[in-house]
Amino acid sequence: MAAVTLSASGVTPLGDRVLIKVSASEETTAGGILLPDTAREKPQVGEITAVGPGKRNDDGTRQAPEIKVGDKVLYSKYAGTEIKLGTDEYVLLSEKDILAALA
Repeated sequence: MAAVTLSASGVTPLGDRVLIKVSASEETTAGGILLPDTAREKPQVGEITAVGPGKRNDDGTRQAPEIKVGDKVLYSKYAGTEIKLGTDEYVLLSEKDILAALA
């Protein structure tokens, strides 16, 4: 997965793409052991911050996205492009790479 640092104030996804704000990774194990940065796993959970207009069908109409801004989702581990806006980390990926919406 490629990582990009942008100085733009915002990102607007195109097509069936979504922008996800990555949740913070766990700093300790279940047993209370502190993990260094190199040992932490990249989180696969985040919150949708922007959604594109949807996928274009063969007849030219748009298929509305199944998710919306504010949804918490689980996404594929190696999907999308990592983007850093200021101090926040985001992932820009296709809607098909979202595995589940979390309650």
